[in-house]
Amino acid sequence: MSTRTRPLPQAFGIRRARPGEARTIAGLLALAFADDPVMGWMVPDGGPDRMHRIALYFRLAQRQQRPREGAVRVAATGDGRLLAAALWSGPGRWRAPAVREVAAMPRYVRVFGRRGLGRAAEVQECLHRAHPAEPHWYLPTVGADPQVRGTGAGSALVREQLAHCDRLGEAAYLESSKASNVPFYERFGFRVTGEIRLPHGGPVLWPMWREPADAGPAAAGGGTGGAGG
Repeated sequence: MSTRTRPLPQAFGIRRARPGEARTIAGLLALAFADDPVMGWMVPDGGPDRMHRIALYFRLAQRQQRPREGAVRVAATGDGRLLAAALWSGPGRWRAPAVREVAAMPRYVRVFGRRGLGRAAEVQECLHRAHPAEPHWYLPTVGADPQVRGTGAGSALVREQLAHCDRLGEAAYLESSKASNVPFYERFGFRVTGEIRLPHGGPVLWPMWREPADAGPAAAGGGTGGAGG
């Protein structure tokens, strides 16, 4: 059976996610992370609802990790087609409040199952322990629709926020879950700072840090703008 794909976009822009787009963004990110080693370890193959569960995880991620409206950014065409999405958290706002995490627990059970919830909690704890204390912008998630990989949509999302970081003179941080993605982030000025080895034989992540480039007058004045500026 042949699979029809939509034509690749010729032009797109970067903007804040709009009300009502959370479900579409979650579905896009589920496709982007379907073969991710960490996601595969936490939500292994073995059921027809796997993609639905991963999409639910990314709906939760949008609620839990965005510090304010606008921290979810998308690359989109003029007619509204979403090509890629990124979640950013501003300095000091990368960790969701404990009360919000507790409130979301029933939804996490739906994603990971009761037996898998402990493994997911261990992953989170490993990432939290390795997280740098210095102020920074955090990029926990960026992904593109697999149909448009190579068009520059994901790169544009990263580049747009890093330009904002540079204007403010602020650093950025992420964890790469694939060794093959490390060179991609290095092109933006990120550098590997170590390894995060997940317990019980889990995959390895590479924490990456980026100092601001050519910080301008905004850095001297201090202050932090909204996500994406």
